[in-house]
Amino acid sequence: MNRGASVVLRARLVDLAGVLVALVCAGAAHAAVTEEHIQQPYPVRAQPGETLRKALNAATPITVDGQRFHGYTRWKVRWTFRWWREASGRCTITEVTTRLRTQVQLPELHSATPAQQAVFDRYLSALSRHEQGHVQFGRDAAQAIDEGIAALPAAPDCAALERQANTLGHRLLREHAEREKQYDRDTRHGASQGARLE
Repeated sequence: MNRGASVVLRARLVDLAGVLVALVCAGAAHAAVTEEHIQQPYPVRAQPGETLRKALNAATPITVDGQRFHGYTRWKVRWTFRWWREASGRCTITEVTTRLRTQVQLPELHSATPAQQAVFDRYLSALSRHEQGHVQFGRDAAQAIDEGIAALPAAPDCAALERQANTLGHRLLREHAEREKQYDRDTRHGASQGARLE
């Protein structure tokens, strides 16, 4: 029997949870990452004379720690692995499957003046670029976990191998979550990348 794990990273928040998978097989370690990306736009209607910031703040469903945001990315990494138990009891990873699921929320302007639309288009381009940076942290975490677990050496027993694999996965997720937080600090949540409104 072996186990995988599931972790949800909410751009700045980490939740850990385990998933049981009963799989046993033999062969050389094989790793693979699959990705699923979901876009979740929310509607914005700007009234003539209204600032775009005011229209976005009124429309956004995104609130984190009491602060409103115009874009947000959630990503979730899940992994499972198979192992081979030798007659001696030693265990070796034979296959790793890692799944990345991302959800990106961005505004979608439904009504605006031409001037508001032009400002929005520039802002959305920069905001999208910033949120894709968050998606990349998910990709990097998934790839690191996939490769890291596949490269684990044989362990004295399968329980030890399972602990090593899941400990490694959780450690890599924490590391990428910290890098992601630093990314938001460094970019001021995208402002230094052009995602700012006057």
